[in-house]
Amino acid sequence: MDKEKYIWKERNEILHKKVNRQMAEIKELHKHETIFDLARKFPNKTYRELEKYRDADRQEEAAQIPMTESQKSQEELEPIKKGVCVTGALRKAREEINWKTKCKELEVALANALAVNESHQKLNGKLQERLTEVEEENKKMNDHLDRQVQSARKAGI
Repeated sequence: MDKEKYIWKERNEILHKKVNRQMAEIKELHKHETIFDLARKFPNKTYRELEKYRDADRQEEAAQIPMTESQKSQEELEPIKKGVCVTGALRKAREEINWKTKCKELEVALANALAVNESHQKLNGKLQERLTEVEEENKKMNDHLDRQVQSARKAGI
């Protein structure tokens, strides 16, 4: 019985670690501020002002993306405006789509892990109840055997 209890405890700990890891991944995917987040942070600003703030953030991020070799050679022929990166914008759009699909996958995996965790908790509860019952039965049997041994000793056996 102790081995089963240990196994369930280990599985439960593994599930908790998995859920925490997936929650961290979801938070990482949502690290970019949305208009809604900005509106909560700056309630007195208009939607247009919030868009400018968000776009400035994106431009700053795009400026940090290094230029490719072809962009560098293109710069010699025809200068590219600073802060504008065509491949960076395409990559960003592709990453945004990947984030959404990855987020959905993580949410499904999290829901599955939580469902498994819930079933394990129910099973652990049932096992705990059964363990308590067995311990009580064991105590009753032990008391009964003690009484029999004492009566046998009194009888001189």
